[in-house]
Amino acid sequence: MRGFFIGRFQPYHYGHHEVIRNIITKVDELIIGIGSAQESHELENPFTAGERILMISSALDELKDELGDKKVYLIPLEDIYRNSLWVSHVISMVPPFDVVFSNNPLVVRLFTEAGKKVVNTSMYNRDEYQGTEIRRRMLENEAWEHLVPKPVVKIIKEIDGIRRIREIGGKDAGNGVIISSKSELKSLMNSKSEL
Repeated sequence: MRGFFIGRFQPYHYGHHEVIRNIITKVDELIIGIGSAQESHELENPFTAGERILMISSALDELKDELGDKKVYLIPLEDIYRNSLWVSHVISMVPPFDVVFSNNPLVVRLFTEAGKKVVNTSMYNRDEYQGTEIRRRMLENEAWEHLVPKPVVKIIKEIDGIRRIREIGGKDAGNGVIISSKSELKSLMNSKSEL
Protein backbone atom coordinates (compact mmCIF):
# COMPACT_ATOMS: atom_id res chain seq x y z
CA MET A 1 0.00 0.00 0.00
CA ARG A 2 1.23 3.49 -0.89
CA GLY A 3 0.33 6.45 1.31
CA PHE A 4 0.35 10.19 0.73
CA PHE A 5 1.19 12.86 3.32
CA ILE A 6 1.44 16.58 2.56
CA GLY A 7 2.82 19.51 4.51
CA ARG A 8 4.63 22.78 4.01
CA PHE A 9 7.46 21.72 6.33
CA GLN A 10 8.50 25.30 7.14
CA PRO A 11 10.63 23.86 8.73
CA TYR A 12 10.44 20.07 9.09
CA HIS A 13 10.14 19.38 12.84
CA TYR A 14 9.73 16.56 15.36
CA GLY A 15 5.92 16.64 14.99
CA HIS A 16 6.34 15.76 11.30
CA HIS A 17 8.98 13.19 12.25
CA GLU A 18 6.62 11.38 14.61
CA VAL A 19 3.72 11.46 12.14
CA ILE A 20 5.95 9.93 9.45
CA ARG A 21 7.33 7.38 11.92
CA ASN A 22 3.73 6.32 12.58
CA ILE A 23 2.65 6.34 8.93
CA ILE A 24 5.52 4.10 7.78
CA THR A 25 4.25 1.34 10.06
CA LYS A 26 1.03 1.29 8.01
CA VAL A 27 2.29 1.53 4.40
CA ASP A 28 4.81 -0.08 2.08
CA GLU A 29 5.68 3.21 0.36
CA LEU A 30 5.13 6.85 1.28
CA ILE A 31 4.78 9.92 -0.89
CA ILE A 32 5.57 13.15 0.95
CA GLY A 33 4.18 16.18 -0.83
CA ILE A 34 6.05 19.44 -0.21
CA GLY A 35 3.17 21.91 -0.32
CA SER A 36 3.40 25.54 -1.42
CA ALA A 37 6.59 24.60 -3.27
CA GLN A 38 6.67 27.92 -5.11
CA GLU A 39 6.84 29.90 -1.86
CA SER A 40 10.05 30.98 -0.12
CA HIS A 41 11.75 33.97 1.49
CA GLU A 42 8.60 34.98 3.40
CA LEU A 43 8.01 34.77 7.16
CA GLU A 44 5.33 32.14 6.70
CA ASN A 45 7.35 30.27 4.05
CA PRO A 46 11.02 31.10 4.54
CA PHE A 47 12.57 27.98 3.01
CA THR A 48 12.67 26.93 -0.64
CA ALA A 49 11.25 23.62 -1.84
CA GLY A 50 14.79 22.36 -2.42
CA GLU A 51 15.84 23.28 1.12
CA ARG A 52 12.78 21.53 2.55
CA ILE A 53 13.50 18.42 0.47
CA LEU A 54 17.04 18.44 1.86
CA MET A 55 15.74 18.84 5.43
CA ILE A 56 13.27 15.97 5.09
CA SER A 57 15.59 13.56 3.30
CA SER A 58 18.37 14.24 5.81
CA ALA A 59 16.00 13.80 8.77
CA LEU A 60 14.62 10.56 7.29
CA ASP A 61 18.15 9.14 7.36
CA GLU A 62 17.59 8.94 11.14
CA LEU A 63 14.69 6.56 10.45
CA LYS A 64 16.69 4.20 8.20
CA ASP A 65 16.20 1.22 10.49
CA GLU A 66 12.46 1.83 10.79
CA LEU A 67 12.07 2.48 7.07
CA GLY A 68 13.95 -0.66 6.11
CA ASP A 69 13.52 -1.09 2.35
CA LYS A 70 10.37 1.07 2.18
CA LYS A 71 10.48 3.75 -0.49
CA VAL A 72 9.79 7.40 0.30
CA TYR A 73 9.16 9.87 -2.51
CA LEU A 74 9.57 13.61 -1.89
CA ILE A 75 7.61 15.64 -4.42
CA PRO A 76 7.28 19.43 -4.50
CA LEU A 77 3.73 20.60 -5.18
CA GLU A 78 2.93 24.16 -6.20
CA ASP A 79 -0.32 25.76 -5.10
CA ILE A 80 -2.98 26.30 -7.74
CA TYR A 81 -5.38 28.41 -5.59
CA ARG A 82 -8.49 26.54 -6.77
CA ASN A 83 -9.62 24.09 -4.12
CA SER A 84 -12.08 22.33 -6.43
CA LEU A 85 -9.18 21.39 -8.73
CA TRP A 86 -6.46 20.86 -6.15
CA VAL A 87 -6.87 17.08 -5.64
CA SER A 88 -6.71 16.39 -9.38
CA HIS A 89 -3.61 18.62 -9.54
CA VAL A 90 -1.96 16.61 -6.74
CA ILE A 91 -2.93 13.29 -8.34
CA SER A 92 -1.39 14.44 -11.64
CA MET A 93 1.91 15.29 -9.92
CA VAL A 94 2.56 12.27 -7.71
CA PRO A 95 2.67 8.48 -8.08
CA PRO A 96 -0.65 6.69 -7.51
CA PHE A 97 -1.55 6.24 -3.83
CA ASP A 98 -4.13 4.30 -1.83
CA VAL A 99 -4.59 6.40 1.29
CA VAL A 100 -4.10 10.01 2.41
CA PHE A 101 -2.80 10.81 5.90
CA SER A 102 -3.79 14.25 7.19
CA ASN A 103 -5.34 16.25 10.02
CA ASN A 104 -5.80 19.37 7.92
CA PRO A 105 -9.59 19.85 7.67
CA LEU A 106 -9.44 21.22 4.11
CA VAL A 107 -7.13 18.43 2.89
CA VAL A 108 -9.38 15.83 4.54
CA ARG A 109 -12.53 17.35 3.00
CA LEU A 110 -11.08 17.68 -0.52
CA PHE A 111 -9.69 14.15 -0.67
CA THR A 112 -12.84 12.68 0.89
CA GLU A 113 -14.99 14.45 -1.72
CA ALA A 114 -12.69 12.99 -4.40
CA GLY A 115 -13.38 9.48 -3.07
CA LYS A 116 -9.96 8.89 -1.53
CA LYS A 117 -9.52 7.05 1.75
CA VAL A 118 -8.28 9.49 4.41
CA VAL A 119 -6.74 8.54 7.77
CA ASN A 120 -6.28 11.12 10.50
CA THR A 121 -2.81 11.32 11.97
CA SER A 122 -1.90 11.77 15.62
CA MET A 123 -0.68 15.15 16.80
CA TYR A 124 2.53 15.38 18.81
CA ASN A 125 3.11 18.21 21.29
CA ARG A 126 1.25 20.60 18.98
CA ASP A 127 1.98 23.67 21.16
CA GLU A 128 5.69 23.49 20.35
CA TYR A 129 5.86 21.25 17.28
CA GLN A 130 4.40 23.64 14.76
CA GLY A 131 6.09 25.74 12.12
CA THR A 132 4.58 29.04 13.28
CA GLU A 133 6.02 28.62 16.78
CA ILE A 134 9.42 27.49 15.51
CA ARG A 135 9.64 30.42 13.07
CA ARG A 136 8.59 32.81 15.88
CA ARG A 137 11.38 31.45 18.05
CA MET A 138 13.89 31.86 15.21
CA LEU A 139 12.71 35.42 14.62
CA GLU A 140 12.98 36.29 18.31
CA ASN A 141 16.34 34.54 18.85
CA GLU A 142 14.77 32.00 21.21
CA ALA A 143 15.74 28.33 21.50
CA TRP A 144 14.31 26.32 18.59
CA GLU A 145 16.93 23.66 17.84
CA HIS A 146 15.39 21.10 20.23
CA LEU A 147 12.16 21.15 18.17
CA VAL A 148 13.66 19.84 14.93
CA PRO A 149 15.86 16.83 14.10
CA LYS A 150 19.61 17.50 14.24
CA PRO A 151 20.06 17.25 10.44
CA VAL A 152 17.47 20.02 10.03
CA VAL A 153 19.37 22.26 12.48
CA LYS A 154 22.52 21.65 10.44
CA ILE A 155 20.84 22.55 7.14
CA ILE A 156 19.19 25.70 8.52
CA LYS A 157 22.58 26.83 9.81
CA GLU A 158 24.30 25.96 6.50
CA ILE A 159 21.84 28.08 4.51
CA ASP A 160 21.95 30.90 7.10
CA GLY A 161 18.21 30.41 7.57
CA ILE A 162 17.99 32.29 10.85
CA ARG A 163 19.47 35.41 9.33
CA ARG A 164 17.07 35.07 6.39
CA ILE A 165 14.06 34.93 8.73
CA ARG A 166 15.35 37.81 10.85
CA GLU A 167 16.04 39.98 7.81
CA ILE A 168 12.64 39.22 6.29
CA GLY A 169 11.06 40.05 9.65
CA GLY A 170 13.04 43.29 9.92
CA LYS A 171 15.05 42.13 12.92
CA ASP A 172 18.54 42.42 11.41
CA ALA A 173 17.76 45.52 9.37
CA GLY A 174 17.32 47.74 12.45
CA ASN A 175 13.58 48.23 11.99
CA GLY A 176 12.29 45.16 13.78
CA VAL A 177 9.25 44.72 15.96
CA ILE A 178 8.79 42.59 19.03
CA ILE A 179 6.57 39.56 18.43
CA SER A 180 4.96 38.32 21.62
CA SER A 181 2.33 35.92 20.33
CA LYS A 182 1.53 33.58 17.47
CA SER A 183 -1.31 35.85 16.36
CA GLU A 184 1.09 38.82 16.15
CA LEU A 185 3.49 36.70 14.07
CA LYS A 186 0.66 35.70 11.74
CA SER A 187 -0.39 39.34 11.48
CA LEU A 188 3.17 40.39 10.64
CA MET A 189 3.44 37.56 8.10
CA ASN A 190 0.23 38.69 6.43
CA SER A 191 1.27 42.34 6.30
CA LYS A 192 4.69 41.43 4.84
CA SER A 193 3.08 39.27 2.14
CA GLU A 194 0.82 42.16 1.09
CA LEU A 195 3.83 44.36 0.29
